[in-house]
Amino acid sequence: MCRYNFRFATPGMVEEFGFSTFQITGMLSAWSIAYGTGQLVNGLLTDRIGGKIAMLIGATGTIAINLIFGFASFAGTFTTFAVIWLMNGYLQSFGAPGMIKMNAAWFRRTERGTFAGIFGFMIQMGQFAINNLAPVILAGFTVGVWVVAKGDWHYLFRIPPLIVAAAAVLLAIFVKNTPEEAGYQGLIEPGNGTADTSSRASIRESFITIFTHPLIWFYAVAYACTGAVRNSSDQLMILYFHDQLKLNMADKPAAVLWTVNLMPLVAVLGSFGAGIVSDKFFNGHRSPVAMTLYFVECAVILTAAVVISTGVVGPTPIGIFIGCLFLVLVALTANSTHAIVGAAAPMDIGGRKMAGFAAGVIDSFQYYGTALALPFTGWMIDRHGWGVWYPIMASFGAIGGVSMLLVMRKQRRLQMAGDVRAVAR
Repeated sequence: MCRYNFRFATPGMVEEFGFSTFQITGMLSAWSIAYGTGQLVNGLLTDRIGGKIAMLIGATGTIAINLIFGFASFAGTFTTFAVIWLMNGYLQSFGAPGMIKMNAAWFRRTERGTFAGIFGFMIQMGQFAINNLAPVILAGFTVGVWVVAKGDWHYLFRIPPLIVAAAAVLLAIFVKNTPEEAGYQGLIEPGNGTADTSSRASIRESFITIFTHPLIWFYAVAYACTGAVRNSSDQLMILYFHDQLKLNMADKPAAVLWTVNLMPLVAVLGSFGAGIVSDKFFNGHRSPVAMTLYFVECAVILTAAVVISTGVVGPTPIGIFIGCLFLVLVALTANSTHAIVGAAAPMDIGGRKMAGFAAGVIDSFQYYGTALALPFTGWMIDRHGWGVWYPIMASFGAIGGVSMLLVMRKQRRLQMAGDVRAVAR
């Protein structure tokens, strides 16, 4: 909620401060660089301090930063907003490694693909919540003497942090890092051929194991492509609705509400589906499912690009329907790869000891990919219009598919050589 609120604020920020699409994507790029780097640093830190503490640090930090962003209009410069959002990126980067670290201890390897679906569901629940809350905030409301004016985007950063605060309290009270902490001794085998149920590794062991793993860099490149597509479609769609389809968020248009709620719904279905298929039909192999999804994603986006090039997508009923439909299909494919590549694969590679760092390494590339792709996309849109958006995303889908094909080939060679690291697949 305290990440995807930004996209609903972009039309208001453009109107109030005159920011270009390139500047908006520049702020998102700053967030992505900080988030990606934070994944590396905080993934390693999470393996030392535990997932629960990491998540509490992230929750507390993003609450504070969102409130600052909501009251930062007195400055009103690109640099001010970019720096604040950069700080939010770093603090939010405690979340994913913390979640993955804890669940590597709670789930067996053949269950982790399904957990990846739960992980994707968690993210999409935040999207669903802000997708429905943001239009209400932008439409304006009155509660007693408290009046929120129509179109006041600042409250998008003032109200959601209150909900995050409530979730953080529940996390602090109820969540346990491992089954052992909850009183369930020996519930989950470590999965590394030993009886060691500890959840910590030395820094040296983490670096050597993760950075020298023969599969991790292929996953990292693929995940960079996931980030380039997923975050581009997620973060720019409100500007797309406003600029291309001429829809005003403050009017709560039905097409937008349906689309922004269908996108997380199909994302959840895709995440669960991809995870279950990789667990049940491919015996925990992630790469065949991910490769298929990347190439399907590329085909869907290329089809969308061809249709959009005909001029049919625009501020007409059929044009709005088609434009929204393609965004839903992109969400389905992009979030399916997001779950199994970003959540299941790191747990397979790092195990319960190093899942946080493995997740940090792989997930960081999702946001480095975003940081490179978004400013370029914004720059191209400013100069050539929204027609270039889909072809740019399609190129990343193709690269992701090739990366997963290389993972499959590398994994087969490892199996033939008897390398135990082939278990992470």
